[in-house]
Amino acid sequence: MRISIDRDGCIGSGQCALTAPDVFAQDDVGIVYVLPGGAEEAENRLIRQAELACPVQAIAVVED
Repeated sequence: MRISIDRDGCIGSGQCALTAPDVFAQDDVGIVYVLPGGAEEAENRLIRQAELACPVQAIAVVED
């Protein structure tokens, strides 16, 4: 699974970090990033829910 973040499109709502806190975090200005190793540890279901929770579709998940 590959997670792609559109950092320019992210508005910092934090829904991804609330949905999958082991995968996503926000930097000092609220822009999302993927935590190192987070995608390997988290359930795919949570990652997909975080993708859907993003109000601006700044997260894209692609199955390998």
